[in-house]
Amino acid sequence: MGRPRLIILLRHGESESNCTFTPRHLRLSLITKVLISEIGDKSINRYVPNHKVPLTSRGHEQALAAGKRLREILLPGENVLIYTSPYRRTRETTEEIVSQLDGVEYRVYEEPRLREQDFGNFQFDEVEMSRIWKDRARYGHFFYRIPNGESAADVYDRCAGFNETLFRQFSSDKFAKVLVLVTHGLMSRVFLMKWYRWTVERFESLKNVNYCEFVVMERQDNGKYLLKNKMRTWNDPQPDPIITTTTTSPDSDGNSIAEKQNQIRILYEQVQKEEELRETIAQSSRSVQEIKESVTKEYEVLSGGVDVDAGRAFGSDLEEVLDDAGEAAENGICLLNTGRKYMTATKTETLEPTPI
Repeated sequence: MGRPRLIILLRHGESESNCTFTPRHLRLSLITKVLISEIGDKSINRYVPNHKVPLTSRGHEQALAAGKRLREILLPGENVLIYTSPYRRTRETTEEIVSQLDGVEYRVYEEPRLREQDFGNFQFDEVEMSRIWKDRARYGHFFYRIPNGESAADVYDRCAGFNETLFRQFSSDKFAKVLVLVTHGLMSRVFLMKWYRWTVERFESLKNVNYCEFVVMERQDNGKYLLKNKMRTWNDPQPDPIITTTTTSPDSDGNSIAEKQNQIRILYEQVQKEEELRETIAQSSRSVQEIKESVTKEYEVLSGGVDVDAGRAFGSDLEEVLDDAGEAAENGICLLNTGRKYMTATKTETLEPTPI
């Protein structure tokens, strides 16, 4: 039997669709702008096909680091077989990895069954996608089927077919000593679920793997594969999202850097919400003023000679509209003040600029 010594599942590097916000025009400190530079825009999925989304510059760096790590764990004379999802971000990750394999015998094949879960072509706007994610959370991540797309159960079916292909290939003594699957976060978890016969409940308890994180399965003397990673779950203790930046150097998966970036994203999202509230209040104020001007003009025309009673009735009806608009503006101001108090209470530490 030609079973490989190692099977390595590798999620692609950070892509533009994996980022959650864009700096844009918000009034942020210079430190924050530097730290969140080159962060992509989640809305890219609304106008760029999912399979064409590229890596960010940070994603390329992560893929290069993954290639160096792979080179280091290879034993002398070991060859490598790489199956990659045909998506652009996985192919770019693979290209960076093999660039670090000088002197190593390797082969690369695209495998469509390793592709990302299908989210239904171009994604909907934020409001609709938010509703979909909430529905999925209530229904269950494994069985919920994205409109016009796939469920994780669908991904499981094609993963099962791919596994059968691998088992047939393992019968050859010429099979590579190290097998690397460059794929996506959900596919990595589904692959493990299928291989180790995990339950649906266990699958749904798992958090996503990090960008370019090595999920390593090592062959034992009995021919079975031992999972070397401790998979993170939603039941793990959660760190305080607003903490001082760590001074420890990042591990091989860049976890420390990822934590810092997450803290920055949380602060940024709070600022973004405040800006959105401010804009909403400004629009409400403009709307109230426009309604007042319109009412005044209409009331003057009606009261000027044609039908005074009709004019007064018209003004009375729109007075209720003015009251409602005013109340909405006041509620927005209250919400904005609450947000400011929350930000003041949580931002107890200052984030120092850290090279990323």
